[in-house]
Amino acid sequence: MKTHADRAEEKFIGGYNCAQSVLFSFCEDLGLEADTALKIACGFGGGMGRKGEVCGAVTGGIMVLGLQYGRGEKEGREQTDAAYAKIRELIDRFSAKHGSSICRELLSGCNLATPEGQAYFKKNECFKFICRPCVRDAAEIVHDLLAVR
Repeated sequence: MKTHADRAEEKFIGGYNCAQSVLFSFCEDLGLEADTALKIACGFGGGMGRKGEVCGAVTGGIMVLGLQYGRGEKEGREQTDAAYAKIRELIDRFSAKHGSSICRELLSGCNLATPEGQAYFKKNECFKFICRPCVRDAAEIVHDLLAVR
């Protein structure tokens, strides 16, 4: 049986961005339609539209945690606090493992919005050596956080 990390990595290798891949890997658990998940997460890849901000794998995980623990119209403010605690734990655990949760820091300053940055990304195999492990790890951390209720 495939793990969430396996599903996220497969989606990422298949051409979807980091945020899409992590959110997609939890669709079945959340009752979320796959195409909707992919569209929602699309703009968060590359640190939000290739701006190098928060890593897309992390934001994909935040979306999963929000869907599971977030405050909707029927919950009180205490639900927000519970969701924020899970989100902080995701970011802390991810940052402890990778040294940061900021895309451009993970990519050693690479600017994905420029042709030069994209060339650096390809030349240094960032997809394989940085992003792919980030996708796996974010999915694993989120899985752990969902298992601990």
